[in-house]
Amino acid sequence: MGLKNQLYKLIIIGSGPAGYTAAIYAARANLKPLLITGLQKGGQLIQTDKIENWPGRFKLTTGYDLMHDMEQHALSLQTNIIYDQVIDVDFSKKKFQIYCEKEKYISLSVIIATGSSPRYLGLPEEKELMGKGISTCATCDGFFYKSQEVAVVGGGNTAIEEALYLSNIASKVHIIHRREIFTAEKILIDRLNKKIEIGNIVLHTNFIISKIIKKKKNIVEIEMNCTKNIYQKKTISIQALFIAIGSIPNTKIFYNKIEMENGYIKIQKKIKNINTQTNIPGVFAAGDVVDHIYKQAITSAASGCMAALDAEKYLNKINSIKSL
Repeated sequence: MGLKNQLYKLIIIGSGPAGYTAAIYAARANLKPLLITGLQKGGQLIQTDKIENWPGRFKLTTGYDLMHDMEQHALSLQTNIIYDQVIDVDFSKKKFQIYCEKEKYISLSVIIATGSSPRYLGLPEEKELMGKGISTCATCDGFFYKSQEVAVVGGGNTAIEEALYLSNIASKVHIIHRREIFTAEKILIDRLNKKIEIGNIVLHTNFIISKIIKKKKNIVEIEMNCTKNIYQKKTISIQALFIAIGSIPNTKIFYNKIEMENGYIKIQKKIKNINTQTNIPGVFAAGDVVDHIYKQAITSAASGCMAALDAEKYLNKINSIKSL
C-alpha cells in the first residue's frame, strides 16, 4: 500500500495492457511508479477466452493468463500496485492529486490508462435482466446456458469470438447484426461460416433488437426490426442474450479536468518527440481512452510503452530545470 503523503514520480491509472506496459517501462527507467488497478484488475482483456494475435504467444492462452503475466512482470520490477478505484483527480496543481476510494495520492506525472467498458443497446429491460439472461461476457456466463438457445448481437471481432465460443456450449447461437457486412477479421469470418454450415449458428443480418421479452425476471424472447424494411419483423425464443456492440472509453472522471473529444482523451500530437501528452504537461494517456480506431490489446500496450517513455522525458526535463 502506498504512503498517504508520499510524492510519486509517476502514477499510472489502470491495469490493462496499456497500464501494465507503462509500468514495466517506467520501472525499468527507475521511476518507481505506482499503479492503481481500478475495480477490474486486468481490464476487459481478462474476459477473453482465447488470445491468438499476441506476438510470440502463438500457443493457446487466455486474456486472464496474459494479464496475470503482465502484472507479475511489473511486480518483478518493483512496481507498487494497489487495488483501488480512482474517483476524482486534480490536475490544476503542479503536483497532481489522485483521489481514490481508500486514499489520496500525489504525483509529478500521471498516465491515464483506464480502458473502456462494454456498450449497451439502451433498452429498458437491460438493467433488470443483467445477469439474468443478459451478459457482455460469454466466457464468464456461457456455461450457465449449456444446451440452450442464445443470441449474440454485434458484428465485430468480439461478437464473432463470443458466438464461436458459445457454439461449443449452446444448442444454437443466433447472431444479430444491424448490417450485412461484418467488420471482424477474415479468419474469424471463415470459422463462423463453417459453424453456419454445421447449423448451430444462425445469422440475422440487417436486424436490430427492438424489445426484450421476459417472464418471471428471465429473458424468453427478443423482437427484432429489419433495418432495410420497416415492415419486416422477427421474434426468436432464447434463454440468453450476449451484447458485443463495442465499448466506450472510461473517461467520465476526467470530464472538465482535461481536454477531450467525443468522449476520448485528446492527445497533443504536434509536440516534438512526444505522442501521448494531453493538454496538461505531465499528464499522459494511453490505450482505449485515446484510441477510437484500432482498439487492440497490442496497440494499447504499445501506447502504454510510449506514454512511459514520454513521462520519463518530462520528468528528466523538469529535473533539469530545477537544477539550473
